[in-house]
Amino acid sequence: MRVVCLGNGVIDRVFEVEAIPPNPVKVVARGFRESGGGIAATAAVAIARLGGEATWWGRLGDDAVGARVLAAMAEAGVDVGDVPRQPGARSPTAAVIVDAAGERLLAAYPGRDLDDDPAWLPLHKLDHAGAVMVDARWPRGTAAILDAAAARGAPRVLDADLGTADQLLAIAARVDHAIFSATALARAAGTDDPEAGLRAIAGNVGGLVAVTLGERGAVWLDGGRLGRQPAFPVVARDTTGAGDVFHGAYALALAERRPVDAAMRFAAAAAAIKARNGNGWDGMPSRAEVDHLLQGVNA
Repeated sequence: MRVVCLGNGVIDRVFEVEAIPPNPVKVVARGFRESGGGIAATAAVAIARLGGEATWWGRLGDDAVGARVLAAMAEAGVDVGDVPRQPGARSPTAAVIVDAAGERLLAAYPGRDLDDDPAWLPLHKLDHAGAVMVDARWPRGTAAILDAAAARGAPRVLDADLGTADQLLAIAARVDHAIFSATALARAAGTDDPEAGLRAIAGNVGGLVAVTLGERGAVWLDGGRLGRQPAFPVVARDTTGAGDVFHGAYALALAERRPVDAAMRFAAAAAAIKARNGNGWDGMPSRAEVDHLLQGVNA
């Protein structure tokens, strides 16, 4: 089943250190790698790795970073054939510092001079999509794809992480499934309590509202019903991209017509394996790995 993801695609430059320093200081990195990244792009790669058909639409410049993003996604099996590269624009990129416990500090550069006009989007291709997933990095493009998906009755998933509270809530009102990071939910709801935060914004969201809590799993509110999905216990090598994988896997599960509880469980397993594997897009979970983890827990 095809899932169309729209939003950010970057190159992550990842530095591995023993500990993230609390103050400005020079440290020696234990390791360095470059990998594809970005919320929607990582979700698309996860979908492809999990056996789904993935398409990514986003904004890139006609520069070396943009070329590498598209090449890496195509190599991972994601359809990027419709994405233009804008002359004179600079593509997004990010620096990531990862400590020995797998936690990370991320600095994201959003790019420059990227065209805001979504007219190039081939929205007719949504006729054959089982779901769409968006982030908040391109509001006009997000609005266009969500309107088109709604007209076709396709499930719409928001990865609510980067963006102002107003931006995230405006997009959340147009989707069926708004899944926030803990920091984004606190920013939007004005409270650090996950359950209280979900209830505070539920009236502003078009359907299910959820929050991912890392090693504490995920909590969601759907029609007044509160659900919880515990995290799968793993030794985390690198949590970078685990939340993006969760959203991609969740969207794929919806496209496969799984109920919400099963979709949350599938997504949590995929995210746990990504955190365990680390290694950027090369550490994406396979369907066999996810099934094995789920079967082991159920046994």
